[in-house]
Amino acid sequence: MSLGRGLGALISSTGKKEEIKKSEIINQEPVVSGQQKIWLIPITQITPNTKQPRRHFDPLELEKLSDSVKKYGILQPIILIEKPNGDYEVVAGERRWRAAKLAGLTNVPAIVKVLPDEEKLEIALIENIQREDLNPIEEAFAYRRLIDEFHLTQEQVSDKVGKSRPAVANIVRLLELPDEIQKALIEKQISMGQSRALLGLKNKSEQLDMLASMLGEKISVRELEHQIRKKVPSGSQRRDPNLMYLEEKLRQALGTKVSITQKGEKGVITINYFSKEELSRIIKKIDGGE
Repeated sequence: MSLGRGLGALISSTGKKEEIKKSEIINQEPVVSGQQKIWLIPITQITPNTKQPRRHFDPLELEKLSDSVKKYGILQPIILIEKPNGDYEVVAGERRWRAAKLAGLTNVPAIVKVLPDEEKLEIALIENIQREDLNPIEEAFAYRRLIDEFHLTQEQVSDKVGKSRPAVANIVRLLELPDEIQKALIEKQISMGQSRALLGLKNKSEQLDMLASMLGEKISVRELEHQIRKKVPSGSQRRDPNLMYLEEKLRQALGTKVSITQKGEKGVITINYFSKEELSRIIKKIDGGE
């Protein structure tokens, strides 16, 4: 499912009443909007999304949204799924739900869906990407979860979220950075381009030293890349373009980071994996099982 088709394409309702237990809904008929039925759900029966890719909700932004909700109400229904115990879980619209709680609302307008876990994460991820609500590290973790938990390739993830495969790969690579650099990126002390440039330094201590020298300084990505090139041994600055092409082909085929080093006629292929599940998926691909 491509992001270009929009969130609505992912959550279009079947309009079947049996998807929801009316006994658990506030005692009134739903509002019908097109083919989607909007129900008023008691706010106490709703819990957060266990697959929510967003990890940080800014308190000040929630206060602003809460003030708006008090004044105008919730203008766009949240998306819920029904849990086995009859309560509900947020799939999309968690900020609106949290703001509604702050505003003291007792019910919220919602569309109730039946969704597998993969689609729960996919919808939550796409909504946040469309609203540009995720920081790069949250986005990277969400892509990694799609790859690890649901055994998707980077190509499949790129199709779902409407970004190129290299863009997805570059974002996922941010998880290779030390926690201190990830934190600086989240707090917007450094830019996405600068963090990607720091990946050129393979040694953690060198990366942290470079971060310390950058903070508080106005350094462009190009200047940073120039400084990093000076630190990297000259022998590793130029790489055989044929090897780089083969690395890319292997990355596409296996859906993970692959590196090739060569000395003379001999060399080493390194295949990275980040969980036991991903290792199993890669082995199946090599065996021709996928």
